[in-house]
Amino acid sequence: MKKTFSMIVMLFVVLSFVLMGCNKKDGTTSNEPKSVTVLGTVTGDELSLFEGCFDAFEEETGITVNYEPTKEFENLINVRIEAGNPPDVGMFPQPGLALKFLKAGKVVKLQPKTVENIKKNYAQGWIDLMSYEGTIYGVVHSVNLKSIVFYPKKAWEKRGWKIPKTWDELEALCQEMVKQGENPWAVGIESGGATGWPGTDWIEDIMLRTAGPEKYDQWVAGDLPFSSPEVKKAFEILGKMWLTPKYVYGGAANIPTTTFGDAPKVLFDNPPKAWMHRQGNFITSFFPEEARNNIDEEVGVFAFPPIDPQYGTPVLGAGLIFFALKDRPEVQEFMYYASTGKSTEHWAKSGGALFPHNDQNINNYPSKITRDLATILMNAKVFRFDGSDLMPAEVGTGSFWNEIVEFVNGKDIDKVLDDIDKSWP
Repeated sequence: MKKTFSMIVMLFVVLSFVLMGCNKKDGTTSNEPKSVTVLGTVTGDELSLFEGCFDAFEEETGITVNYEPTKEFENLINVRIEAGNPPDVGMFPQPGLALKFLKAGKVVKLQPKTVENIKKNYAQGWIDLMSYEGTIYGVVHSVNLKSIVFYPKKAWEKRGWKIPKTWDELEALCQEMVKQGENPWAVGIESGGATGWPGTDWIEDIMLRTAGPEKYDQWVAGDLPFSSPEVKKAFEILGKMWLTPKYVYGGAANIPTTTFGDAPKVLFDNPPKAWMHRQGNFITSFFPEEARNNIDEEVGVFAFPPIDPQYGTPVLGAGLIFFALKDRPEVQEFMYYASTGKSTEHWAKSGGALFPHNDQNINNYPSKITRDLATILMNAKVFRFDGSDLMPAEVGTGSFWNEIVEFVNGKDIDKVLDDIDKSWP
């Protein structure tokens, strides 16, 4: 009898352990560590800054974030999704890249609390960017702002230049600078095999300000040709700023041979050789050491001015958008956390990235200039991704880049635009 009782007790113990290890409805066991795998493009010096954004999430939830960095995101995400082995979350550098997966039903819908938080925490322009057919799927996280102009703050204030609020004021300022023997702009578009790309950014910013976001979208999609009046007008406006004598330091001939990272350095010569440089917020890392180390004292910034008042001051840039590719509770918790300002704190405090979250603490940014830039992002009513990055490679990173150089070198504008159109696949 004792032997039988002992066997029953042992069987009970074994069954208890088995039941403790049984699968839950979400496919995990009760004592199995939970994790979320994220595939993305953040590498190099920014890697630790990005990963630090989710330390608090791991501590609060016990969910481990396993980040897989890659420089071949587009190829890898295609292969893994087609093979039925996607990461839990894809961090897409372009919304257009996610479009085919959205159409194929490969992207998971967000839980209601995340959707509600996004509606409260982002301007409408960002919500549009995260949505497909009226449903919010993505979470915008870090953003690179491009629609800005840098200037040498101390020298600028000493000369008494006023910040232009409109395109007419910008043109008047350029004329006044030339009248006083100064070069308004520092421009360089040399970038090895990618030479020309800074010029495409100018065209995109001008298109948003003269043709509006709807025409911009048609242009990027190939439905509005480069030879259209809208695009030609953008090139003409660019030509006036770049090709007018004395408007650019070194003259137009210097633009294609000046490396984009070297171009803004002349702003900080004593005295400045040029006074304005339009570029993304990343360019501050190319400034001279003294300017970088004393950025609030040495560097000023203003928004690239509006041209047609009806289109206001839209924002051009690039950024990273999370899309959930698997539907588990821990994945949904990750997506919710990414939509909160708390997920921005670590990277914002370290510098080097901007975020559009309304509930972020703007004082986390280490300098006034980054706080100003973040405010521009948060207030943006219209945001569009870099158009050349969304166009087919034959155009966006091919003929568009190349023909910008030819345009600066004197090629007829109509021939430039026709040749870009011919390259569209």
